[in-house]
Amino acid sequence: MKRNVLITGASRGLGEAIAREFWKTGAHVLLTARGLGALEALRNELGERVSLFAADLSASGAPEQIAAWAFETVPYVDVLVNNAAITGPIGKFWLNDEAAWEETMRVNLLSPAALMRAVIPRMTRGGAIINLSGGGATAPRANFSAYAAAKTALVLLSENIAVEAAGMDVRVNCIAPGVMNTELLRDVVRADAGDVGEEFAKVERMIADGKTMDPSIPARLCVYLASDAARGITGRLISAQWDPWTRLHEFAGELQPSDVYTLRRIVPKDRDKDWETT
Repeated sequence: MKRNVLITGASRGLGEAIAREFWKTGAHVLLTARGLGALEALRNELGERVSLFAADLSASGAPEQIAAWAFETVPYVDVLVNNAAITGPIGKFWLNDEAAWEETMRVNLLSPAALMRAVIPRMTRGGAIINLSGGGATAPRANFSAYAAAKTALVLLSENIAVEAAGMDVRVNCIAPGVMNTELLRDVVRADAGDVGEEFAKVERMIADGKTMDPSIPARLCVYLASDAARGITGRLISAQWDPWTRLHEFAGELQPSDVYTLRRIVPKDRDKDWETT
């Protein structure tokens, strides 16, 4: 069965890598981004099984327009990859521009949510949703409050939807792709070092040392999570860099009843501390 894969933010960086990896599997890739230029160049290179649509996810109604176009183009969407994201305002939270903060929440959280809302009821032959997270979802990321808050919320939203959609054979997972030398990373480099804080020095060192992640690796993780091999994996946040994802299906029976690869509250006893009162 040829799969139809809808990918947002597909014109460059990780989105482009994800599009290439799914296309290699024989899938029909439905690619969206703010502009058509880079998308058209990619379609010219790949050839068949590529459909394009320009949409800005910061605009009201854009997710619904994308979904309507997708279902006019193909009868089913088997895989949704919510990849599009913006860095948003950088610096102390109370100094951030309020409109820019809200735009970041819309692009990074509300638009992926709207796309899931539109697509899931039409996944009548099952499917997979993959949301790109990381970037502050598991630990504080000072000076990137809008980005981190949106990505954290996306992980917990994905966990909830994974439970709700389980009976429909729709699985929902998140990916922490690692630090990649993409436009999002270059936003950090271009920002004022005083606003970025320690993140600035960390990013500069990683670029200088060639230690950024190759986008093809998290792209292959996306393909894996959408594959039949990964049918037992849902409601998880998987690191492309650190987790043994190429063979995660071998542990699916242990994984599903556990809280491994999820966000959970840590209590004193988890750290061998006895703070109980009598």
